[in-house]
Amino acid sequence: MRMGLMLGAALVALLSGPASAQGVPKKVVQLHQKLLTLDSHLDTPASLDLPGWSIDEEHGVHLDYTQVDLPRMKKGGLDGGFWAIYTSQGPLTVEGFRKARDFAILRGVSIREMVAADPANFALALEAKDAAPIAAAGKRVVYMSIENAYPLGEDVSLLQTFYDMGVRVVGFAHFAHNQFADSSTDPSKKPRFGGLSPLGKQLLSEMNRLGVVPDASHSSDQVLDDLLALSTTPVLLTHSGCKAVYDHPRNIDDAHLKALAAKGGVIQMNAFGTYLKASKPNPERQKAMGALFASMREGAKVSAETRAQLLAKRQEIDRLYPDTDRATFDDFMAHMLHALKVVGPDHVGIGADWDGGGGVVGMEDVLDLPKITDALLKAGYSEADVQKIWSGNVLRVLAAAEAGKGK
Repeated sequence: MRMGLMLGAALVALLSGPASAQGVPKKVVQLHQKLLTLDSHLDTPASLDLPGWSIDEEHGVHLDYTQVDLPRMKKGGLDGGFWAIYTSQGPLTVEGFRKARDFAILRGVSIREMVAADPANFALALEAKDAAPIAAAGKRVVYMSIENAYPLGEDVSLLQTFYDMGVRVVGFAHFAHNQFADSSTDPSKKPRFGGLSPLGKQLLSEMNRLGVVPDASHSSDQVLDDLLALSTTPVLLTHSGCKAVYDHPRNIDDAHLKALAAKGGVIQMNAFGTYLKASKPNPERQKAMGALFASMREGAKVSAETRAQLLAKRQEIDRLYPDTDRATFDDFMAHMLHALKVVGPDHVGIGADWDGGGGVVGMEDVLDLPKITDALLKAGYSEADVQKIWSGNVLRVLAAAEAGKGK
């Protein structure tokens, strides 16, 4: 869910209280806290613009539906990650491009303002080597990314503006085809370009020139093929899953996993439930949720009072039409363990899609992240392997993009 709903932060903090990952041995929690942990796809910037919502205050996932804030990051041992500038797909027109560009720039400014407002707890990261010293200083690591390149319009040189802002990872498409690439989930179910468009290939060249990591999540398999063939640096899937576990268009098959790894790339595992398993239809809930989200317009300024009313409606939907067939933590781990079996611990990471639809039964927000470390250790992976999965692999891909700049 892109548009988080909220109550006053003070009320949520009062009601939610402390929480922790249940059932994780103390020694594993201690190890987890020592690791450098980065998530490659945080949609949390959408929360930053909610009225009355503060990243510095603890919220409750079952009350305002947000999943990441500073107190929960500290408790759950998340050092930071890639904070996404997400823009929904709009019309491929001059006016559509202009509105998307302005929205994306303002969302990027919100991320930068979060860092500027609390330098004791957040720090902007621009290179792979920045993460470790920021985390060692007790601060949260803030890399910036773009989900959906649509706001760049038809001017790939605009990428320079976002790079100067701090963006280091860019995804080409989202739920629908755009000017750069085919989406894996376009409603037409038909390709537009059969991969990258000519403009998309120009964008890839500009990304390689600047040292920006290409992100293939949400794009079609043919786009991934083009990226693997044309990119001069490794490709990242910031939040994806495995078709062998659940055959969904958003997931990739074993052949593509192996091809990705062969070029030095990494798949970051998604915790978005509808991509993890097939679920039973719940038409009443779908209709009610559709009506609720139709009443909200992305980017619109909403008062705290209106936001509270929307939240109350969401909670009422949960009460009347509960989602009883949600994906679980075991489903999430099934995708991760399969990817690890196919390509090994050098090519798998974590991008759970927090605050963008991620979260499963047993891992509802970042408080539960030690469960991942525990499950990986129980599966026989070493501490060194787990460190690669939590941050080493994604940082290696970023470092490779930096090293390949201008070549």
